Amino acid sequence: MTLIRNEDVIQSVADALQYISYYHPIDFITAVNEAYEREESSAAKDAMAQILINSRLCAEGKRPICQDTGIVTVFLKIGMGVQWEGDMALEDMINEGVRRAYLNPDNVLRASILIDPAGERKNTKDNTPAVIHTQIVPGSKIDVKVAAKGGGSENKAKLAMLNPSDSIVDWVEKTLPTMGAGWCPPGMLGIGIGGTAEKAAVLAKESLMDPIDIHELRERGPSNRVEELRLEIMDRANSLGIGAQGLGGLTTVLDVKILDYPTHAASLPVAMIPNCAATRHAHFTLDGKGIAEFETPSLELWPEIVWDVGPRARKVNLDTLTPDAIASWGPGETLLLSGTMLTGRDAAHKRLLGMLEKGEGLPEGVDFDNKFIYYVGPVDPVRDEVIGPAGPTTATRMDKFTDGLLEKTGLIGMIGKAERGEEGIEAIKKHKAVYLMAVGGAAYLVAKAIRKARIVAFEDLGMEAIHEFTVEEMPVTVAVDVNGASVHQTGPAIWKKKIAEEHAIEVK
Repeated sequence: MTLIRNEDVIQSVADALQYISYYHPIDFITAVNEAYEREESSAAKDAMAQILINSRLCAEGKRPICQDTGIVTVFLKIGMGVQWEGDMALEDMINEGVRRAYLNPDNVLRASILIDPAGERKNTKDNTPAVIHTQIVPGSKIDVKVAAKGGGSENKAKLAMLNPSDSIVDWVEKTLPTMGAGWCPPGMLGIGIGGTAEKAAVLAKESLMDPIDIHELRERGPSNRVEELRLEIMDRANSLGIGAQGLGGLTTVLDVKILDYPTHAASLPVAMIPNCAATRHAHFTLDGKGIAEFETPSLELWPEIVWDVGPRARKVNLDTLTPDAIASWGPGETLLLSGTMLTGRDAAHKRLLGMLEKGEGLPEGVDFDNKFIYYVGPVDPVRDEVIGPAGPTTATRMDKFTDGLLEKTGLIGMIGKAERGEEGIEAIKKHKAVYLMAVGGAAYLVAKAIRKARIVAFEDLGMEAIHEFTVEEMPVTVAVDVNGASVHQTGPAIWKKKIAEEHAIEVK
């Protein structure tokens, strides 16, 4: 029998969540750096450079890799020989650990969890509750896997009930492009096969807890069908040319993880869940000897990346912009933004349009005339910070609001993550606006460019409040120009063709 204190569980979970908020797994950093070194697409290479630089800055400063510090998922295997010292329920222990981690004053993490999801959608303020999966197993220890999963990648999860004769590889190849780039590639694909619909989804999520090791598998060769599938899916996925941040390039997927389970003879459930460029997970064991310990990785394990777009970037003063000026920007062009911008996400957009439709006008302090709106929900600042990590959120969520906001205000541009959908692009083209893309997974790096920040409206929305940012040389890419040309459409198409041509040459 092993005696486990309630406090050991609570503090271990809290420490794990703090740890993964600023330390990438080293296997992930190694894989991204290898992809960076061999990448031939300059846009994708720039994106990976920002991800790597951001990761090192976060490790040094102990601040979140991404502003979306995730919904907490925990996998527990509890030995039947475990006894408890304390009377808390297991879920209460886990949630108290989450609470401590996210409210830690030295490294505040963004609270993103809402209760009443189909109704009032009220923030719980401490990122609880976690999603918890528990197994009772032989033994006298507790095995714990903790992850913090961002909404951008979680929202791209796919589930299909295939026919037993269908090809899983074909399904992945067909489905992956429909996920867009909001999951912030390059990253891992977790795939669950078998069981029932819900079992396949849980398998896919749990598979993402394992380290990146597909290079080792490729070297030794597959020994079963699952390992063959990993290699086949990896190759087919990267042949799509989606690339880092969806800009087109050689590497979209760093590894493919698969877990399977027996299923009904009439069924082939398959779930696919991506892990983003802010891959965050930790594994620890409690054996009655106290709180889990997490080894501090050496900064020497991070590559020294030098990234300077200055010579080829257009410098833009946001405070003197006009519609005529933005008309000269081309898709794929790098800009360095300086001046003031406003922020806003789903909740702010919905409220703004509601006020305008009622004839109430915009809130005091909100003036969109010839301005840009940045789709972001920043982390609260600590110490001497102006603002915490402030990377972009998925832009397609704002597509349905775009036409109304462009029509009813003087807004001329938007900044967000990944591609725009057809509805958003049509609105941009109609109103001769532009959409700029910031790199998802580089939130702390982006925050370094923010010199001033203040809330100007909707403070009750918490991280979704409207802020005014003053920025200095914030790097972005022109993703959709005033004519509706999208780099997320042209880039992957170009690189898919290049990869196919190079493969054909190799085969010959």
